[in-house]
Amino acid sequence: MTISALIIDDEQLARDELAYLLESAKDVEVVAQGANGIEAVELIEEHHPDLVFLDVQMPGLDGFAVIQRVMDRHRKQKDGNGWHLPQFVFATAYDQYAVRAFDVNAVDYLLKPFDRVRVDKALERARGRMTTVGASGSTGDSPIESQLDALLNLLKSPQGAGRGTQPTKLIVQAGSRLLLVDQTEICFAEIEEGVIRVVTQQFEGQSKCRTIEELLDQLDPMVFWRAHRSFVVNINQIREVVPWFKSTYQLRMNDKKQTEIPVSRAQTRRLRELFNL
Repeated sequence: MTISALIIDDEQLARDELAYLLESAKDVEVVAQGANGIEAVELIEEHHPDLVFLDVQMPGLDGFAVIQRVMDRHRKQKDGNGWHLPQFVFATAYDQYAVRAFDVNAVDYLLKPFDRVRVDKALERARGRMTTVGASGSTGDSPIESQLDALLNLLKSPQGAGRGTQPTKLIVQAGSRLLLVDQTEICFAEIEEGVIRVVTQQFEGQSKCRTIEELLDQLDPMVFWRAHRSFVVNINQIREVVPWFKSTYQLRMNDKKQTEIPVSRAQTRRLRELFNL
Protein backbone atom coordinates (compact mmCIF):
# COMPACT_ATOMS: atom_id res chain seq x y z
CA MET A 1 0.00 0.00 0.00
CA THR A 2 1.30 3.42 -0.98
CA ILE A 3 1.04 6.12 1.69
CA SER A 4 0.12 9.52 0.27
CA ALA A 5 1.79 12.35 2.17
CA LEU A 6 1.83 16.14 2.37
CA ILE A 7 4.72 18.29 3.60
CA ILE A 8 3.72 21.65 5.09
CA ASP A 9 6.48 24.00 6.23
CA ASP A 10 7.15 27.67 5.62
CA GLU A 11 10.87 27.01 5.10
CA GLN A 12 11.85 25.71 1.68
CA LEU A 13 15.02 24.17 3.11
CA ALA A 14 13.05 22.18 5.68
CA ARG A 15 10.61 20.95 3.01
CA ASP A 16 13.48 19.89 0.77
CA GLU A 17 15.24 18.11 3.62
CA LEU A 18 12.16 16.15 4.63
CA ALA A 19 11.25 15.29 1.03
CA TYR A 20 14.78 13.97 0.53
CA LEU A 21 14.54 11.78 3.63
CA LEU A 22 11.15 10.43 2.53
CA GLU A 23 12.49 9.43 -0.89
CA SER A 24 14.13 6.36 0.63
CA ALA A 25 10.73 5.08 1.82
CA LYS A 26 9.44 3.14 -1.19
CA ASP A 27 5.84 3.10 0.03
CA VAL A 28 5.54 6.88 0.57
CA GLU A 29 4.49 9.30 -2.17
CA VAL A 30 4.68 13.02 -1.44
CA VAL A 31 1.66 14.26 -3.41
CA ALA A 32 2.08 17.98 -2.62
CA GLN A 33 3.90 20.55 -0.52
CA GLY A 34 2.64 23.73 1.12
CA ALA A 35 4.35 26.77 2.61
CA ASN A 36 1.72 28.01 5.07
CA GLY A 37 -1.33 27.08 7.10
CA ILE A 38 -3.89 28.25 4.53
CA GLU A 39 -2.30 26.05 1.87
CA ALA A 40 -2.23 23.19 4.37
CA VAL A 41 -5.99 23.23 4.88
CA GLU A 42 -6.65 23.48 1.13
CA LEU A 43 -4.21 20.70 0.24
CA ILE A 44 -5.61 18.35 2.88
CA GLU A 45 -9.11 18.86 1.49
CA GLU A 46 -7.92 18.48 -2.08
CA HIS A 47 -5.72 15.39 -1.73
CA HIS A 48 -7.17 13.60 1.34
CA PRO A 49 -3.69 12.31 2.21
CA ASP A 50 -2.93 9.42 4.53
CA LEU A 51 -0.17 11.34 6.30
CA VAL A 52 0.67 15.03 6.84
CA PHE A 53 4.01 16.34 8.04
CA LEU A 54 2.96 19.65 9.56
CA ASP A 55 5.19 22.45 10.85
CA VAL A 56 4.08 23.83 14.22
CA GLN A 57 5.59 27.31 13.97
CA MET A 58 4.27 29.11 10.88
CA PRO A 59 3.32 32.77 10.54
CA GLY A 60 -0.39 33.51 10.41
CA LEU A 61 -2.06 30.12 10.70
CA ASP A 62 0.18 27.84 12.76
CA GLY A 63 0.05 24.04 12.88
CA PHE A 64 -2.47 23.90 15.72
CA ALA A 65 -4.80 26.36 13.98
CA VAL A 66 -4.55 24.18 10.87
CA ILE A 67 -5.68 21.16 12.88
CA GLN A 68 -8.61 23.09 14.32
CA ARG A 69 -9.81 24.18 10.88
CA VAL A 70 -9.37 20.72 9.40
CA MET A 71 -11.32 19.19 12.30
CA ASP A 72 -14.13 21.75 11.94
CA ARG A 73 -14.45 21.20 8.18
CA HIS A 74 -14.21 17.44 8.56
CA ARG A 75 -17.13 17.38 11.00
CA LYS A 76 -19.26 19.50 8.70
CA GLN A 77 -18.52 17.39 5.64
CA LYS A 78 -18.05 13.83 6.86
CA ASP A 79 -21.78 13.03 6.74
CA GLY A 80 -21.71 14.09 3.10
CA ASN A 81 -18.63 12.72 1.38
CA GLY A 82 -16.98 10.89 4.28
CA TRP A 83 -13.39 12.04 3.71
CA HIS A 84 -11.05 10.71 6.35
CA LEU A 85 -8.74 12.56 8.67
CA PRO A 86 -5.06 11.92 7.94
CA GLN A 87 -2.40 10.87 10.39
CA PHE A 88 -0.34 13.90 11.49
CA VAL A 89 3.35 14.12 12.25
CA PHE A 90 4.19 17.50 13.74
CA ALA A 91 7.52 19.19 13.10
CA THR A 92 8.89 21.57 15.72
CA ALA A 93 12.20 23.29 16.29
CA TYR A 94 11.96 24.43 19.90
CA ASP A 95 8.49 24.21 21.44
CA GLN A 96 9.03 21.63 24.17
CA TYR A 97 5.63 22.45 25.68
CA ALA A 98 4.04 21.18 22.50
CA VAL A 99 6.29 18.10 22.48
CA ARG A 100 4.94 17.11 25.89
CA ALA A 101 1.41 17.49 24.60
CA PHE A 102 2.22 15.29 21.61
CA ASP A 103 3.64 12.61 23.90
CA VAL A 104 0.59 12.62 26.14
CA ASN A 105 -1.79 12.17 23.22
CA ALA A 106 0.23 9.64 21.19
CA VAL A 107 0.53 12.08 18.29
CA ASP A 108 3.88 11.75 16.58
CA TYR A 109 6.38 14.57 16.12
CA LEU A 110 9.80 15.32 14.67
CA LEU A 111 12.29 17.76 16.11
CA LYS A 112 14.19 19.95 13.69
CA PRO A 113 16.71 19.52 12.22
CA PHE A 114 15.28 16.29 10.83
CA ASP A 115 17.03 13.00 11.42
CA ARG A 116 16.67 10.00 9.09
CA VAL A 117 16.31 7.52 11.93
CA ARG A 118 13.55 9.58 13.56
CA VAL A 119 11.72 10.07 10.25
CA ASP A 120 11.84 6.30 9.64
CA LYS A 121 10.47 5.70 13.13
CA ALA A 122 7.59 8.12 12.53
CA LEU A 123 6.75 6.32 9.29
CA GLU A 124 6.85 2.98 11.04
CA ARG A 125 4.38 4.22 13.66
CA ALA A 126 2.09 5.62 10.97
CA ARG A 127 2.12 2.31 9.09
CA GLY A 128 1.26 0.48 12.30
CA ARG A 129 -1.70 2.74 13.03
CA MET A 130 -2.98 2.38 9.46
CA THR A 131 -2.67 -1.40 9.61
CA THR A 132 -4.58 -1.50 12.89
CA VAL A 133 -7.36 0.64 11.44
CA GLY A 134 -7.55 -1.53 8.32
CA ALA A 135 -7.70 -4.76 10.32
CA SER A 136 -10.52 -3.42 12.50
CA GLY A 137 -12.59 -2.39 9.50
CA SER A 138 -12.96 1.12 10.91
CA THR A 139 -12.39 4.34 8.99
CA GLY A 140 -10.09 5.35 11.81
CA ASP A 141 -11.60 8.82 12.16
CA SER A 142 -12.84 8.39 15.72
CA PRO A 143 -9.47 7.58 17.34
CA ILE A 144 -7.73 10.27 15.30
CA GLU A 145 -10.40 12.81 16.21
CA SER A 146 -10.10 11.88 19.88
CA GLN A 147 -6.32 12.28 19.84
CA LEU A 148 -6.41 15.64 18.07
CA ASP A 149 -9.24 16.93 20.26
CA ALA A 150 -7.30 15.99 23.38
CA LEU A 151 -4.17 17.63 21.99
CA LEU A 152 -5.93 20.91 21.23
CA ASN A 153 -7.68 20.96 24.61
CA LEU A 154 -4.41 20.31 26.41
CA LEU A 155 -2.62 23.08 24.58
CA LYS A 156 -5.42 25.54 25.42
CA SER A 157 -4.89 24.86 29.13
CA PRO A 158 -2.39 27.28 30.79
CA GLN A 159 -0.68 24.39 32.56
CA GLY A 160 -1.82 21.55 30.33
CA ALA A 161 1.22 21.34 28.12
CA GLY A 162 3.64 20.99 30.97
CA ARG A 163 4.71 24.56 31.63
CA GLY A 164 6.88 24.96 34.65
CA THR A 165 7.46 21.24 35.19
CA GLN A 166 11.16 21.20 34.33
CA PRO A 167 13.55 20.66 37.22
CA THR A 168 15.74 23.67 37.95
CA LYS A 169 18.84 21.49 38.28
CA LEU A 170 20.39 18.82 36.07
CA ILE A 171 22.53 15.86 37.12
CA VAL A 172 25.92 15.93 35.39
CA GLN A 173 28.55 13.22 35.90
CA ALA A 174 32.07 14.57 36.26
CA GLY A 175 34.50 11.69 36.85
CA SER A 176 33.07 9.64 39.72
CA ARG A 177 30.93 12.51 41.01
CA LEU A 178 27.27 13.20 40.26
CA LEU A 179 26.81 16.94 40.42
CA LEU A 180 23.57 18.89 40.59
CA VAL A 181 24.02 21.79 38.19
CA ASP A 182 21.76 24.80 38.01
CA GLN A 183 20.43 25.08 34.46
CA THR A 184 21.41 28.73 34.25
CA GLU A 185 25.08 27.68 34.54
CA ILE A 186 24.94 25.36 31.52
CA CYS A 187 26.43 26.90 28.37
CA PHE A 188 25.68 24.11 25.93
CA ALA A 189 25.38 20.37 25.44
CA GLU A 190 26.76 18.29 22.58
CA ILE A 191 26.04 14.72 21.52
CA GLU A 192 28.81 12.71 19.86
CA GLU A 193 28.74 8.97 19.25
CA GLY A 194 25.79 8.60 21.62
CA VAL A 195 27.44 10.46 24.52
CA ILE A 196 26.07 13.83 25.64
CA ARG A 197 28.67 16.29 26.92
CA VAL A 198 27.38 19.11 29.14
CA VAL A 199 29.56 22.22 29.36
CA THR A 200 29.19 24.90 32.05
CA GLN A 201 31.20 28.05 32.68
CA GLN A 202 33.41 26.17 35.16
CA PHE A 203 33.58 22.52 34.09
CA GLU A 204 32.19 19.86 31.78
CA GLY A 205 30.75 16.40 32.31
CA GLN A 206 28.32 13.89 30.88
CA SER A 207 24.56 13.64 31.01
CA LYS A 208 22.81 10.36 31.79
CA CYS A 209 20.34 11.11 29.00
CA ARG A 210 20.60 8.89 25.93
CA THR A 211 19.33 11.36 23.33
CA ILE A 212 19.19 15.10 22.79
CA GLU A 213 15.39 14.87 22.86
CA GLU A 214 15.51 13.29 26.31
CA LEU A 215 17.85 16.02 27.53
CA LEU A 216 15.64 18.78 26.09
CA ASP A 217 12.71 17.34 27.98
CA GLN A 218 14.52 18.23 31.23
CA LEU A 219 15.56 21.73 30.18
CA ASP A 220 13.66 25.01 30.19
CA PRO A 221 12.35 25.42 26.60
CA MET A 222 12.33 29.19 26.99
CA VAL A 223 16.09 29.18 27.51
CA PHE A 224 17.53 26.17 25.69
CA TRP A 225 17.51 25.93 21.91
CA ARG A 226 18.62 23.17 19.56
CA ALA A 227 20.78 25.25 17.23
CA HIS A 228 22.15 22.21 15.41
CA ARG A 229 21.39 18.51 15.25
CA SER A 230 24.27 17.84 17.66
CA PHE A 231 24.07 20.93 19.90
CA VAL A 232 21.70 22.46 22.44
CA VAL A 233 22.64 25.95 23.62
CA ASN A 234 21.61 28.20 26.50
CA ILE A 235 20.62 31.40 24.68
CA ASN A 236 21.66 33.42 27.75
CA GLN A 237 25.20 32.00 27.49
CA ILE A 238 25.82 33.08 23.89
CA ARG A 239 28.71 35.55 23.91
CA GLU A 240 28.75 36.40 20.21
CA VAL A 241 26.95 35.58 16.95
CA VAL A 242 29.62 35.13 14.27
CA PRO A 243 28.63 35.47 10.59
CA TRP A 244 29.93 32.48 8.63
CA PHE A 245 30.12 31.56 4.97
CA LYS A 246 27.05 31.37 2.67
CA SER A 247 24.80 33.36 5.06
CA THR A 248 25.27 30.92 7.95
CA TYR A 249 26.33 31.68 11.53
CA GLN A 250 28.30 30.29 14.41
CA LEU A 251 27.70 30.94 18.11
CA ARG A 252 30.63 31.79 20.36
CA MET A 253 29.68 30.54 23.80
CA ASN A 254 30.49 31.81 27.27
CA ASP A 255 32.48 28.77 28.46
CA LYS A 256 36.20 28.94 29.22
CA LYS A 257 37.19 27.86 25.70
CA GLN A 258 34.66 30.20 24.06
CA THR A 259 33.52 27.26 21.98
CA GLU A 260 32.13 28.07 18.54
CA ILE A 261 28.96 26.14 17.68
CA PRO A 262 27.45 25.96 14.18
CA VAL A 263 23.87 26.99 13.53
CA SER A 264 22.20 24.67 11.04
CA ARG A 265 20.60 26.25 7.99
CA ALA A 266 17.20 25.06 9.19
CA GLN A 267 17.67 27.04 12.43
CA THR A 268 18.96 30.28 10.89
CA ARG A 269 15.50 31.87 10.89
CA ARG A 270 15.05 31.05 14.58
CA LEU A 271 18.42 32.69 15.31
CA ARG A 272 17.28 35.84 13.54
CA GLU A 273 14.03 35.81 15.53
CA LEU A 274 15.89 35.44 18.83
CA PHE A 275 18.27 38.34 18.27
CA ASN A 276 16.48 40.46 15.64
CA LEU A 277 19.24 39.94 13.10
